[in-house]
Amino acid sequence: MTKPVIICVVGARPNFVKIAPVLAAFAAHGGVDVTLVHTGQHYDRSMNDSFFDDLGIRPADINLDVGSGSHAVQTAEIMRRFEPVVEKVKPSAVVVVGDVNSTIAAALVAAKMLVPVVHIEAGLRSYDRSMPEEVNRILTDQLSDLLFVTERSAIGNLRKEGIPEERIHFVGNVMIDALKHHRGHAIGSAATFAAAGVAAPSAYALLTLHRPSNVDNPRVLARLFSSFSDIGRKLPVVFPVHPRTRRRIEEAGLGGMLRGPEIIALEPLRYLEMIGLMAEAKLVLTDSGGVQEETTALGIPCLTLRENTERPVTVEQGTSTLVGNDPARIRDAVSALERAGGKRGRMPELWDGQAAPRIVTVMARWLEARK
Repeated sequence: MTKPVIICVVGARPNFVKIAPVLAAFAAHGGVDVTLVHTGQHYDRSMNDSFFDDLGIRPADINLDVGSGSHAVQTAEIMRRFEPVVEKVKPSAVVVVGDVNSTIAAALVAAKMLVPVVHIEAGLRSYDRSMPEEVNRILTDQLSDLLFVTERSAIGNLRKEGIPEERIHFVGNVMIDALKHHRGHAIGSAATFAAAGVAAPSAYALLTLHRPSNVDNPRVLARLFSSFSDIGRKLPVVFPVHPRTRRRIEEAGLGGMLRGPEIIALEPLRYLEMIGLMAEAKLVLTDSGGVQEETTALGIPCLTLRENTERPVTVEQGTSTLVGNDPARIRDAVSALERAGGKRGRMPELWDGQAAPRIVTVMARWLEARK
């Protein structure tokens, strides 16, 4: 009997982390053939290859090599290049993950070609449409036939938006599947510092920063770096710098702060290095959604440099505290952490490392019913 064929689409590094356990679960199930399409939205070959290697992902069957561009240009180019792939493969479904431009672009193509869309990590809402990711999430969910959610708040969001109940499945968080599977293989911070030629600090804060709301406004960026410098005088701030963020820092005239003693700037890290640094940090400062989830799973206090989050469970049950980009709030939060040790939280419901097998079980049953 011919197996059903599905296309799994990835485009950015957070997608790689999320799709890795799903691909492994499909391989273990054996009842579905998977075509892996990489859009090339994150196109740095060395970083892509290192993530694929660390996560045990096989090479993509098809790479669209889209590269960078504005949101409109990148989304349109993915759609243009993905359509003939769908025509050729004739999949039973297209699986998309997360909330990047590749997610909405692939979902639009599939929906217009009457191919069912499956969205992993559906229903998350910040209710802030100034975030491009929020628009991508809302539209992708409206186009999707199966919606897999990571936390219970997402179910309520989807219900309010009129998504039929039978399409929604609470399965847990594939990001945590990946973390649990690879935690034992993480590269220790000492090895990461040694490889970067940096003296290893006895304790440190870890920083990630990439959202346009934080890095594209020079005044906001300067205020943030004032906070990071203050923190760094007590606790060195280790900062793996995204290339786009580095450009914005230099353009704002703040490049010198990346070369001072308070902030230890590193090149972008591979997945196993990042997990190792995070697990050994005293605290994490971030504007990343995925890092909020990972720090919650690791029990590391996290100061989230945003006014809102689409992952409220990380604040309500986990280790995240929303501090925005106001220096006074950041300093107060760090002082509170020094006094009390910071939030440790607890593991949210179904974040048990088994989300991907649940997804594959539901999908296999759904595909069989569609036959």
